[in-house]
Amino acid sequence: MPAAHPKEFRDDVVALARRGEASLGQVARDFGISESCLRNWLKTADVEDGIRPGTTRQESEELRELKKRNRLLEQENEVLRRAAAYLSQANLKLGQSPK
Repeated sequence: MPAAHPKEFRDDVVALARRGEASLGQVARDFGISESCLRNWLKTADVEDGIRPGTTRQESEELRELKKRNRLLEQENEVLRRAAAYLSQANLKLGQSPK
């Protein structure tokens, strides 16, 4: 889902809200967003800036890529296991002497 507001806009609103010159409700009304939206932006900005513990956007993207890579490697391992089992069975059949 695309962001409704550009990152620069969110950053500017968060910076203004952090200054504390007006209440969060007033800042939200001035910029035409809900107060809960502003609170979410502040929480996200705090995590990104290292003020609050949590997973940053960069870490989330890296984790998503690593999980994708892990799934691919698990699939490749399964293919290799099946190929090894098939080849070992074929090798056993070739090694048997006819009676």
